Amino acid sequence: MIAGTQASAAWSQLQMQQAQRNAEQAEQRARALQSQARSAQQDADRAQENARALQGSSAQARGEADSARRNVSSLQSLGQVNQQLGSLREQIAAALEPVQTAVVPAFTNVEGQATGGLINTVA
Repeated sequence: MIAGTQASAAWSQLQMQQAQRNAEQAEQRARALQSQARSAQQDADRAQENARALQGSSAQARGEADSARRNVSSLQSLGQVNQQLGSLREQIAAALEPVQTAVVPAFTNVEGQATGGLINTVA
């Protein structure tokens, strides 16, 4: 019976050693998974920071695009005003041109007065 007891004790010892190995392996896997989880969390944190930075850049770019559109619209309006002013300048210049008068040689009428020196062409 001693041999049976020794075999039973050896079997228990073997089971205990196997359980310890299993526990150590499980602990190693847990540490490795925990390390991977920390790394993944750091990657996620960096990605989130990057996303925030991109959102900020996107908002700034959107503002710059809106400003550029307003500038284009202003420049178009300014071009139209300049064109209208040019037309107005031409009209004013035409209106202010000196009146052209035809000079006709003067002659003396029967009473001795000089007549026909200027002819008004405006009327």
